This record gives sequence, structure tokens and C-alpha cells, in this order.
Amino acid sequence: MAAPEIAAVAARKWGPASWRSYESLQMATYDDKELYDKTISKLSKLPPLVQHDEVDSLTAMLAAAGRGERFIIQGGDCAERFIDCEAERLEAQMQLLVQMGAVLQTISGRPVVRIARIAGQYGKPRSKPTEVVPELGEIYSFKGDNINGYSTAERQWDPKRLLDGYWHSCATLNYLRSLQASEATGSSMLSNLDIEFLKPSPSYGEWCKTVASAKDSPPDGLTSFFTSHEAMQLDLEESLTREVRGKGHYNLSAHMVWIGDRTRQLLGGHVEYFRGIANPVGCKVGPSMQNEELKTLVQILNPNRVEGKLVLITRYGVGKVEQYLPGHIRAVMESGVPVVWECDGVHGNTVTASNKLKTRDFDDVLGECTKALAIHRENGSVLGGIHLEITGQTTVTECTGGACGISEERLTSNYETYCDPRLNYAQSIEAAFKMGDALVDK
Repeated sequence: MAAPEIAAVAARKWGPASWRSYESLQMATYDDKELYDKTISKLSKLPPLVQHDEVDSLTAMLAAAGRGERFIIQGGDCAERFIDCEAERLEAQMQLLVQMGAVLQTISGRPVVRIARIAGQYGKPRSKPTEVVPELGEIYSFKGDNINGYSTAERQWDPKRLLDGYWHSCATLNYLRSLQASEATGSSMLSNLDIEFLKPSPSYGEWCKTVASAKDSPPDGLTSFFTSHEAMQLDLEESLTREVRGKGHYNLSAHMVWIGDRTRQLLGGHVEYFRGIANPVGCKVGPSMQNEELKTLVQILNPNRVEGKLVLITRYGVGKVEQYLPGHIRAVMESGVPVVWECDGVHGNTVTASNKLKTRDFDDVLGECTKALAIHRENGSVLGGIHLEITGQTTVTECTGGACGISEERLTSNYETYCDPRLNYAQSIEAAFKMGDALVDK
């Protein structure tokens, strides 16, 4: 798409519903039109989940991350489950982000921006809309709890689940904000940081000193966090988009939303919707992204060249990052559009274990992140953060490796995820230490 075509896109009249004129992939559609219309109408009248001034605060922090003054930790479940909306699990997720942020900031000296995949990450794109199940034949694939159920009896796409997702997001945010309001929460969560599980690492002694330093002098804003999710179901996103007088339209379902690697078509509905909202927006960038395509995309998504507006979340795989990232960096530099670079260390490193379970190896995940950091330094750009699928649960066994030594044979011990595998609590904390060390190792 050349300059005249970019100008033509920019000249189109945008509105929260203008995406409907373009093809939109990965979206669920519904047979019961009356129920669907009632559900969307109800969602459009409900209160927003976040406030626009919070969104603006995140944009400013992301701009600082893009300049190398802050560092982003974006993480959480692959796809949230309604059954996990309970106090103990939510507190564990928040504690993990608090501790990861404290570790990384203490080592690197960079204030951390915590962005959780939470309070709305209920949908999941799939490679195929259907799957074949023995004795049942072809049924819908599981696309996340706000679309259908995981059990084969609940695979029909159900519009009521969009409303269920809103209420679960409300409950999640209500509890997390109540924790945030307690002055004792941050110090309590940090005091719980015990890295005995990292004893096998040769860096254990130095890391113990980091923990002691963090506890003695806790970083500011320990419990500050923002919410994010992949905005796949555009009718849901439209219904939670609100106009703020004099400032434009904000998607107030979350502070930040992103476009997946499967839905980033230049003339598709997702790019059309994202180009008009005032939120900071992300876009996943994988090996199939052509350099010229990326150059065009950033100009469409950030036409006013606002710092902190656009986050490019690269996801190639540890063996491909050196092949693709330098070209993408050059393309963005040539566009003149400011972006915030994040490295998604998980999605390009998913493999199938010998027992047929999807998994990721810890060394591959961190290997891609640290390679990306080095490549950005070599090319005069800044890695502003990392994007990981993580859980605060200590007993989860979905990814192999790390100092905790999870093998393929142990994956079946507690493989919880309905979609993609997550780093468990120990692996996530180790990732924060290793990324912190990489940031100061020049």
C-alpha cells in the first residue's frame, strides 16, 4: 500500500462501527439474532470498566518506555477462565506482577509499567473455527469463555457469554482495585517473595541480594497496574467504546487492547477499528509480516505520530528473531512513526511435547527476549518491554525448564490451561531476574 492509499484510508470517516464495512476475521457470529441484539444493546448501556484518564496515564508511561526510561511487564493468562475469577487466584496474579516488577526495577533501575492480561482476556483466536471430535464429529473449536464453553457440550457460540465476560471483568477489577487501595498490600506481597526455588541457579546468591534490597527499599507504585486484552470480538469492543468530549473515542473495556497476528490485515475490520480509538494499542508482529506492510501499518495505526500510542509486540521464535527483527526495525524507522517495542517471548516458541501437550521451553522464551534486546541495541532502537503468558500458581506445570526443572514427563502433573501453556510462578520470577540482568549487562 503506497502513500496515496494510506492517505485514502486516513481520509475515510471513522466511527466505532465503521469496522463493519470490512472483513473481520476470527469473530464469532450467532444464530439467535434477537438474543444477540439484546446482549449488545445491554453492553452498550453498561458503565465503562476503566476511566479515560487512566488510559491517558498509560499512554504517557508507554511513551517513557519507548524512550528507555521505563520497562513494561505485560503478562497473564493465555485466556482467562470464568472459574478462575476467585479471590485467591486473582491475588496470586497481582502478587506475581508486583514481585516481578520489584525484581526487575531493583536490578535495572527502570520504573516498571505493569500491564496485566486480565479482566477481559476471555477470547482466543484459533487456527481453525472447528475441530473433529471422535463420536461427535465436527464441532466448534473453543474460542474462550466469552464465546463458548470448553466442554464439548458447550461449544455452540452463545451471545449471552459476552455479557458474562463483562460481569466477570467487573468482579475481577473490583477485587483488584480493593487490594490496590490497601496500603499494606504492596509490602505484604513483596514480603512474600522467597526465592528458595531458585537455589539451583548459579546466580542465586546475587539474586538473594536483589530481594533483600527490594524489601529494604521497595520501589514506588508497587501495586499499580493496567488491564489489557486482545480485541478480537469487535462488536463487543464497539459496545464498550465511549466518546469523551474533546478527546475522541476510548475503548473503556481496558486500558490497552491489541490486534493479534491473525487479524492485522491492512484493510480488515480490526485495523479499521483500532485506527480510530484513543487508547494505546498493540499489534502482534510475526514472521509473516513483510517490511513494507509493517511500514504501512504503523502509519495507519498512529497517523498523528503520538509517542506511546502504538506498541509493536514482536513474536518470531528464538530461532527466527535475528532473521526478521532487524528488517522490521528499519521499516519502522523509515516510516518516522514512533513505536514502543515489546518482545513476546512465548508465542513463537510453542512446541508439541512427546506426550502431545503444547509446551514452551523456558530457555527459548528468555532466549528470544534477550536476543531481541541485543538486536534493538545494535540497531539504535529500544526494547521497551516483554509480553509473557504467566500464572501466579506455584504448582502449574505447562512449560518446561527453568531452575525448577520441569521436564516433559512432569507436564501432566498440573496442566491447567485450556489454550496455550504459561510460565508458572517460579519460572516467571526467574524470568524477571534474568531480564533485569540482561538490561544492565551491556
